[in-house]
Amino acid sequence: MQQNYWTPNIETAPVHEIKSLQSLRLSQTVRKVYANVAYFRNRMDEMGVTPDDIRSVDDLSKLPFTVKQDLRDNYPFGMFAVPMDEIVRIHASSGTTGKQTVVGYTQNDVDVWKEIIARALVAAGGNAKDFVHIAYGYGLFTGGLGMHYGAEAMKASVIPVSTGNTQRQIQIMLDYGSTILCSTPSYALYLGETLKEMGVDKSQLKLKAGIFGAEPWTEQMRKEIENLLGIKAYDIYGLSEVMGPGVSFECSEQTGMHINEDHFIAEIIDPETGKQLPEGEQGELVFTAITKEALPLIRYRTRDIATLTREKCSCGRTFIKMTKPCGRTDDMLIIRGVNVFPSQVESVLLSLGQTAPHYMLIVDRVDNLDTLEIQVEMSESMFSDAVRHIEEQERRIRAAVESTLGIAAKVRLVEPKSIQRSEGKAKRVIDKRKI
Repeated sequence: MQQNYWTPNIETAPVHEIKSLQSLRLSQTVRKVYANVAYFRNRMDEMGVTPDDIRSVDDLSKLPFTVKQDLRDNYPFGMFAVPMDEIVRIHASSGTTGKQTVVGYTQNDVDVWKEIIARALVAAGGNAKDFVHIAYGYGLFTGGLGMHYGAEAMKASVIPVSTGNTQRQIQIMLDYGSTILCSTPSYALYLGETLKEMGVDKSQLKLKAGIFGAEPWTEQMRKEIENLLGIKAYDIYGLSEVMGPGVSFECSEQTGMHINEDHFIAEIIDPETGKQLPEGEQGELVFTAITKEALPLIRYRTRDIATLTREKCSCGRTFIKMTKPCGRTDDMLIIRGVNVFPSQVESVLLSLGQTAPHYMLIVDRVDNLDTLEIQVEMSESMFSDAVRHIEEQERRIRAAVESTLGIAAKVRLVEPKSIQRSEGKAKRVIDKRKI
């Protein structure tokens, strides 16, 4: 069993000790938000719940849920639980689907964030000798600065490149000797493609690992990234409302992401009824932040679909694991009554392995009937093939997609590089329906 844990006394603690710590911190957090956040006080009063009713994690279901709209309704600082003179950092979501959700941090919040990112880096084999190349965006987005401070806490050398200027990024990797890459998985793919175009062999890089998050990605996409960059690719999970990256992370076993349970309580609920589901069942992931001072959200509905498991992990960590989210309840497409997640399509395409890993789903409604077109980029070698061969590949993909999704789809192979690349979160869906 590896010995270089960031916090072995916590990460390998017996489960009953973890739950005891969670119960204490939950009780303290509920008292704090009831006293300092009018929204939570009003919701608890409406439900007839007092802080005295919350004594352990078993009482969690008595508390109200929080959703993203609640943060927007209390924009910008109405959900903060401390005075503004204690806030040392403000982050926010992109606000592409409404008002930004604003997140505050006290100094202690920032210190906790550093520690949980450092745990993720150590779990990926990181140490003080590493050069951590951060190609997440800096600014209000939590990815860049979150990874930055965690890498510094690990005493690594940080290269704060941010996004964009991809050829320059590769030159920096070569010149500076970057050993750990942090970015979105879609940008890691783009870096790998650009590496090939520049005629740089992956063996010329010193990269050993990548920590990728901020968007869903499949096991097939992991293999593609690992092959292109010659690294081991690790998943990291987080969301700005709860903390940012580092809520959970993969260890060397890579059979799910360990949730930092000393700071977050995870639940899986039925997204329709809100009822808690037992371990091992798939549903919506819900988090309660039990050490966050500035914005301690209670039962925050992430909309991510996942599963929790406490199966023993060979790495020695006892923190509960979550699976990679297979999609989101709000990103889920309902096409002719069938639930469709973009990640399902991606999994099919990458398992077939005949095309480039870039695609776009175009949903429309014609004569009151939903239609689905999947545009898939051809590889350079396929682009020069005969029309008959291209049509054969389209039929093959269509059959595999229909078998997986259970609905018919039009598949169209498009020219290499014709689907727009992303330096941040990849856009996978264009929904033209007026719904």
